[in-house]
Amino acid sequence: MTGTSKPTIVIVPGMRDHVEDHWQTILAKRLREAGRTVRTVHPLVRNRLSRDAHVANVVEVMAQITGPVLIVAHSAGVITTVQWAQWHDANVRGALLAAPPDFETPLPDGYPTLDELETHGWTPVPRKPLPFPSIVAASSNDPLGSPERVAGLALDWGSRLVDLGPVGHLNPASGHGPWLRSEELVEALEHGWCHMAPRPAS
Repeated sequence: MTGTSKPTIVIVPGMRDHVEDHWQTILAKRLREAGRTVRTVHPLVRNRLSRDAHVANVVEVMAQITGPVLIVAHSAGVITTVQWAQWHDANVRGALLAAPPDFETPLPDGYPTLDELETHGWTPVPRKPLPFPSIVAASSNDPLGSPERVAGLALDWGSRLVDLGPVGHLNPASGHGPWLRSEELVEALEHGWCHMAPRPAS
C-alpha cells in the first residue's frame, strides 16, 4: 500500500467535550506525527443530545475528504457512526467501534434517560449489518453497556468482537488515557486483518 492510498482517519467522539488526555485525542496526535491524515469530528457545543446534529457533523467532515476513510469511534460516537451509515455513503475501509453504549437500557445517573435518548432520535439503535468491515472493542465491565448487550450489537452489525477485559468505559474517568491497542486495531482494519486473536487492552 502506498502512502497516497492510505485512508484518512476520521475520529468520531461521543458527547464529551474535547479532552486532551482521551485516547482518541492522543491517537490523533500520534497518527499525525507519523504522517497520517486525520480529521476529527468536533464535539457539539449546542444540541449535544441531538442525534441529527451529531450525524450532520460526520456528514460535513466526510464531504471534505477525497478517497478512502477509516473511522475511529468511541462511546456515543459509535452509535453516531452506525446511524450515519444507515443513510449516507462514503469509501469506508473500516471502522473501529470502541466501547459502544447500550442506549436501549437505563444508563447510570448523570447520563441521558431512555426517554431523552428516544426523543432526540438515538433509539431504536440500528441493527442492520454495517456496509464496511468493523471491529467492536468491548469492555467486560463498562457501566454503559453489559458485555452481553454489546456482543449482540457486534453480531447484528457484522463486526469482529474484541474483548478488552475490565477497562470500564475506556476513558480517563476509568483510568485510561493512552490506548496503544487502538493503533494495532486501526492497522488491522486498514489491511483487512479483522480476524485477530483477542487479547487484553494495553
